[in-house]
Amino acid sequence: MPMQKQKKRQARMLAELKSGDSVVTSGGIVGTITSVEGDTITVRVKPDNLKLQFARSAVSSVVSPESSK
Repeated sequence: MPMQKQKKRQARMLAELKSGDSVVTSGGIVGTITSVEGDTITVRVKPDNLKLQFARSAVSSVVSPESSK
């Protein structure tokens, strides 16, 4: 049962991704979403403001603003 709750929570988080969210990918890349188009997202990565395109499913977590400071 706990695994089902975790899968539902992950699916809900992926469905609610929006521009401006800070995220961590499954590969460990931290960045800010600049656009969401279907199953792909574009993430801006600092310090050079490099834009990378990922599958939506590559996002492992959304970073809350207070934990990124």
